[in-house]
Amino acid sequence: MAALEGHGALVTGGGSGIGEGCALALARDGAVVTLCGRTPEKLDAAAQRIRDAVPGAGVHTIPADVTVEAEIAAAVEKATREAGALHAVVASAGGSLHMGPLHLADAEAVRSTFELNMMGTFLTLKQSVPALATTRGSFVGISSHVAVQSERFLGAYAASKAGLDQIVRIAADELGPSGVRVNAIRPGIIDNELMSAITSGGPVLDSYLHEIPLRRVGTVDDVGALARFLCGPESSYVTGQCIGVDGGQTLRSGADYTPFAEPMFGTEPGWGLVTDTEQQ
Repeated sequence: MAALEGHGALVTGGGSGIGEGCALALARDGAVVTLCGRTPEKLDAAAQRIRDAVPGAGVHTIPADVTVEAEIAAAVEKATREAGALHAVVASAGGSLHMGPLHLADAEAVRSTFELNMMGTFLTLKQSVPALATTRGSFVGISSHVAVQSERFLGAYAASKAGLDQIVRIAADELGPSGVRVNAIRPGIIDNELMSAITSGGPVLDSYLHEIPLRRVGTVDDVGALARFLCGPESSYVTGQCIGVDGGQTLRSGADYTPFAEPMFGTEPGWGLVTDTEQQ
């Protein structure tokens, strides 16, 4: 693969997990990478891990909340300044503040989940497009396999990622004439600190593995490798795509999160509603 020497990249959510893995993949191939996230200490630690893995790597950090437009604008400006130009953005910041049946969800938790995953990606795209247009660069959103699969008790997260996918597709269509490419990655279950409660073992992990043809959990390197491809010149004819890195799980079904939901919300059927049987 062609080296990314002289390429500038911004990675949101770069302080850990998938974001850090994507930043490492870019730095390994010579890109000057700027990490942004909400916690300065996590950013500094991730930057040092990348420097340790890639001696001489150009790695910079800037604290930023992707839901605050002025802060993500400052992150784009710093990434552009540090490298001289911005060639790639990986919008990895995301998460969920809701878990459970949708009809029992706290409205603010659902709203905040949409703000982080969908609006955060939108604001990152909005602020980075002018810089990317000057280099005919690449924008990569981090979506999820649940954007296209039913995943009970993760409704807000799934819907916000589906919204992210649509933003990517429409932006790719609109920005095509400028040469800016816009794609998304849909990871499946990835072994990182955010998913350690599942990947360490138990019935939810078992349900994942049952639905994954490759019969293993993914790694941040699996996602980083695709992000590197989508950010580089090898993918110059790829845009508007939402590509799964899920071991084939989307060929089957979503995982079963019932073991997490039942202690909080009770047992099926009904999840607090009157069932047809009870009405009879």
